[in-house]
Amino acid sequence: MKKVLVVFAVLAFISCKQEKIGYVDNVKLMDDYQEKIDVEAKFKAKAEAMGRKKDSISKAFQLEAQAFQAKAESMSQKKAQEEYGLMQQKGQFIGQQIQQEEQQIQTQGQTEMDSLVSKVKEEIKAYGKTNGYTYILGGGDGGSVLYGTEANDLTEEIVKILNDKYKK
Repeated sequence: MKKVLVVFAVLAFISCKQEKIGYVDNVKLMDDYQEKIDVEAKFKAKAEAMGRKKDSISKAFQLEAQAFQAKAESMSQKKAQEEYGLMQQKGQFIGQQIQQEEQQIQTQGQTEMDSLVSKVKEEIKAYGKTNGYTYILGGGDGGSVLYGTEANDLTEEIVKILNDKYKK
């Protein structure tokens, strides 16, 4: 009988134990995280530089094409067609090169952002373990928290930790 009472007492204690739950607004967290802001700025600058390069190359190719058109009028039709074919090949080659560079920049940016997201998840996990949370849920757009009290919102604390570590 005593064993049964002890088991019931233990079960009652376990069921009364409160689980510690918090949430993080994922959108706000990422918007306020300085490293993410810096990564975006870096890749925006790369994209703008690529845009300027693309414009410069396109203008140069257009000038070359215009010069060819003027020159083609004095060529035989066969020679003009050959030259036109070479110009087309050159244009395609330039287009492919630009596209490859743009894809490379995009891939690098996505890789860095994926790494950043992983870092944020690890930091949230570490924060949860250190501070005794049973669950830390994700909120914001597309998150799983539809409502939470401000007392359970860990966003600012996590942003501060991430930004402090990034500054170091």
